[in-house]
Amino acid sequence: MNRPHHHAYTWLGHGSVLVKPGDAHRRPGHPEFRSAAVMPLKCADWLLKPPDRIRATFHEPEAAADWYTEQLTAHADLFVGTYASVPVREEYVHALATGEDVVGGWWISGERFLSLNLIACSPHRVRPGYTCPQW
Repeated sequence: MNRPHHHAYTWLGHGSVLVKPGDAHRRPGHPEFRSAAVMPLKCADWLLKPPDRIRATFHEPEAAADWYTEQLTAHADLFVGTYASVPVREEYVHALATGEDVVGGWWISGERFLSLNLIACSPHRVRPGYTCPQW
């Protein structure tokens, strides 16, 4: 078994792609699922996408939390609407250290949607049968 770790995934695109004209392309059983760049409906399903969708892999919770926080900071000026405060880095570290996923999604300017994901692998807590994508 691989050492427990998290894969980082991002998706930034026009919100209309999320429901084009339905969400079947975001479900694993759909023929477009693997090739669709859009985020899946269930976060763990990122692990079923091709490995080239992985933006980074982290074995240490602190490094993963740093990446997530950096991504949020880089896009913060684009957020639209009112959002609850973002958890502090230490909350991400705790979640990641216990094998949880850290995921978030935000509407940003231009009717776009940003999805940031750190998905646990080897094993995934909710989907232990999912294999880890190989580079």
